[in-house]
Amino acid sequence: MTKPPLTLYLAAPRGFCAGVDRAIKIVEMALEKWGPPVYVRHEIVHNKFVVDGLREKGAVFVEELDECPVDRPVIFSAHGVPKSVPEEAKRREMIYVDATCPLVSKVHLEAARHHENGKQIVMIGHRGHPETIGTMGQLPEGEVLLIETAEEVAGLTPRDPDQLAYITQTTLSIDDTAGVVKALEARFPNIEGPHKEDICYATTNRQGAVKALAPKVQAILVIGAPNSSNSRRLVEVGAAAGCQYSQLVQRATDIDWRALEGCSAVGLTAGASAPDVLVDEVVQAFADRFDLTVEPVVTATESIEFRLPRIVREPA
Repeated sequence: MTKPPLTLYLAAPRGFCAGVDRAIKIVEMALEKWGPPVYVRHEIVHNKFVVDGLREKGAVFVEELDECPVDRPVIFSAHGVPKSVPEEAKRREMIYVDATCPLVSKVHLEAARHHENGKQIVMIGHRGHPETIGTMGQLPEGEVLLIETAEEVAGLTPRDPDQLAYITQTTLSIDDTAGVVKALEARFPNIEGPHKEDICYATTNRQGAVKALAPKVQAILVIGAPNSSNSRRLVEVGAAAGCQYSQLVQRATDIDWRALEGCSAVGLTAGASAPDVLVDEVVQAFADRFDLTVEPVVTATESIEFRLPRIVREPA
């Protein structure tokens, strides 16, 4: 039986960013240094495949520090943690490793600088997301006001409208965030923004690649987890760029092939916490069903690497 022809446009960059790569290496090196079990507070990154793989090697994932024994190392996830968490680990005399992405740490430092300058902070981010919780937890309660949308700007009641600064979650949609910033600047003309864009290079690059894919295809698949903010934003960016079918899949088994019937061109990308092995798996699933041509769509080249913490680099 003849397979129907299909072109699969493969976004580049896609998949692991430098912060995710660093966080996974930290867990692997901690396991090598101290042996299993090594405890990890929250998912190290938002991807089930990655988390399950680390679990098999001896990582134990917990929600809170009090679930960790004091005599085993604990690692804090790439999303960052409130200040109270490392303080509690120190109090309990635990060995801990902070795997917070350096670009998230940059936002933490920014928030601290604004606070020292007497400003109250508005954070643009998703309620309940670990990164938002970690960033807001850098400062005393009430010092960071959280909003998700431009509509919420009208309901803000700051201490002093002339003493405000804003920061953003690193994994948001660039276009959506621009609308929120515009609303903030219209209502609070003196609000101070970050010196450099808070949305990270990897988020920006992956969204740019999806925008380049959209005009070429009838469908876009984004490999990523449902709780991955940056992956879900890629789905939204694909739809906003005019792609009729923009869908999140965790792996090849999640693909709804009926929805792709009649397609001659499909775009494929992966969120910043999705490994290449899952991309290869999806490409193979397409090759099994179609007379496949794979075309890369390259919009940026990434060469950033983040240094690993000294505690995991030093011998035991």
